[in-house]
Amino acid sequence: MSDKSPPPLPWPEEDFSQYGPVEARTPGRVQQHVGRVMQRNWTQIPHVTHHDDVDITDFEARRRAWNAGHPEQKRTLLPVLLKAAVAVLQQYPQFNCSLSADGATVYQKGYYNIGFAVDVPGGLLVPVVRDCDNKSLDEIATEIAALSDKARGKGLAMAEMSGGCFTISSLGHIGGTAFTPIINAPEVAILGVTRTRTCLVPGDAGEPVTRSLLPLSLSYDHRVINGADAARCVVAFGEFLAAYEFK
Repeated sequence: MSDKSPPPLPWPEEDFSQYGPVEARTPGRVQQHVGRVMQRNWTQIPHVTHHDDVDITDFEARRRAWNAGHPEQKRTLLPVLLKAAVAVLQQYPQFNCSLSADGATVYQKGYYNIGFAVDVPGGLLVPVVRDCDNKSLDEIATEIAALSDKARGKGLAMAEMSGGCFTISSLGHIGGTAFTPIINAPEVAILGVTRTRTCLVPGDAGEPVTRSLLPLSLSYDHRVINGADAARCVVAFGEFLAAYEFK
């Protein structure tokens, strides 16, 4: 019996116009590149995604209080998540690694450059905020805004999308309850974020209490990271947010 798998079936070709009106178009240059990158990452990395909700009730109360008292310096979630990513990567350095193309070498990084996905008309770009461990929340927020505007405008240079350690992809401004983000190789993990939802959960005495839960979806490269560490990583994000004080 042969050990060889049969070749994949050819892509189905159809004349779609036989079913109704059709308009043929070519995907944009950015979308074509993103598609090739995503296909490579999905097929070459053994993805696993860990989903969990973290309680950000107290964090959100502090954030709203800060924004009410500092209307000229309002805080949003994403810059805090970049700061949280630094703390989590310091606690769990296996998430701050890259694997060589042949899988024989793991490179442990000693820097903290965090990428964030930006939805642009032509596709998806991932700018990188460098040295997040040495930057204040305001500095990170300013860079996120500047890089996002540039990505949606004239576009980003490759240097502005290179050197990342970990990526955050947030759909919270749109919606959703969970998704499976594709790892941005050569990184080994990516965090997906969806919209905070209000839920009734059991209190200390079993009574129903209202809490704000943030869904997190962590995709990880199973060649480098084990499931238990992925679960601990997501818990650590929640612990960071629960303890974070705005200043």
